[in-house]
Formats: sequence, C-alpha cells, structure tokens
Amino acid sequence: MTDVPSMRGAEVGRRIGVGLMYGLWKPRVLGSWRVPAAGPVILAVNHAHNIDGPMVMGVSPRPTHFLIKKEAFVGPLDPFLTGIGQVKVDRHSTDRTAIARALGVLERGGVLGIFPEGTRGEGDFASIRAGLAYFAVRSGAPIVPVAVLGSSGRPGRLIKALPPLRSRVDVVFGDPFDAGDGSGRRTRKALDEATARIQKQLTAHLENARRLTGR
Repeated sequence: MTDVPSMRGAEVGRRIGVGLMYGLWKPRVLGSWRVPAAGPVILAVNHAHNIDGPMVMGVSPRPTHFLIKKEAFVGPLDPFLTGIGQVKVDRHSTDRTAIARALGVLERGGVLGIFPEGTRGEGDFASIRAGLAYFAVRSGAPIVPVAVLGSSGRPGRLIKALPPLRSRVDVVFGDPFDAGDGSGRRTRKALDEATARIQKQLTAHLENARRLTGR
C-alpha cells in the first residue's frame, strides 16, 4: 500500500512557511475564507516563481500537500520535503506512486496543491495539463483557484533568484468550483472538457485577481 503523505508533516510545513514568508516578504492574502474548512480540496496555483509554492503553503488556512517535481528532491531537501508531507512526482512519465499518494490525500479529506501549468512560466494559466482535471474528476474534490502576484517582478538585490525582501506579494483565493459535469465520467472526452472548464475558471480568476490588486 502506498504511504499517504503526513498531514501532521504538512502542518509543520505550514508553520515553517508562515514564519519564512511573513519574515522575508509582506504577503497580502485575499479570500482565504473561500477555502472550504473541511473535506478534500484542490488548490490550483499559477506558477511564475519558485516561492509560489512555499508562499501558498504559508498563507493557506489549511495544511497543503503540493505535487512537486522530483528534481527538487535533492540532497537534504529530499527528506525535508517528504517530512513536511509534500508529494514527489516524475513529470516525464505516468508516476503511479505520486498519483496514488495525491489521491490518498484527497480521500483522507486533505488539501492537494497543484501547479496546473506543470512547470514555471508566465504564471498566466495559458497552458493547463490534464492532471488537474483527472484528480478533480476522480476525487470529486472542488478546485479553489489561487493567484500569486508580485513574486516574479523585479529580482531582489541580495539574492537575484528571489523577489526583493520585504516586498509585497499578493495571494488571492477564488471561489471553489467543480471541474466535472456531475456524471463522474473519466473518459478522455470528459477529462478534456473538464480541462477546458478549469482553464476558463482559472483564467477568469487571474484577471479578477489582477483587477483586485492593481497588478
């Protein structure tokens, strides 16, 4: 049986994230009350910068298990990320272990964090992979769109790879929605339709978040 990532570990990760994110930057969090207080939830996060995942982990009202590319699990980061309940995934193959662990998080009523674009880019949800639709339709968990804005602007003076220290980063949570059509079908056509539905919702949320924050 596949080990389900530790919820206690994810709570430890959340507390570490709170300390780091609020210590290094000035997060402004909008709409976190929209995240359902209990039950399975998928956070769909745009991905423009390396700090987007840790930022959402730190400001989310619930402990979050992110699907993270296996390349990030190097050296001491491997046991650390595993210990705080994160899920290692091989993006270049059908990673059945990662799929089982992610579904296990949702079956247990936990929060799964996904970067639907699959890799870091413009962070505009222009390219959505089918994995998000699969997890949403298979589990029946609602998707909460999350826009992280301000992380990918000008680089910091001290560390070029990070946003300027003490700069403001906005995190905007959207309304939860169901990706499926209610039929429970998991055919290729149903997943393609769910992916199109998801992309429309995420893009609309990002536009709304930009209007709301002035970014």
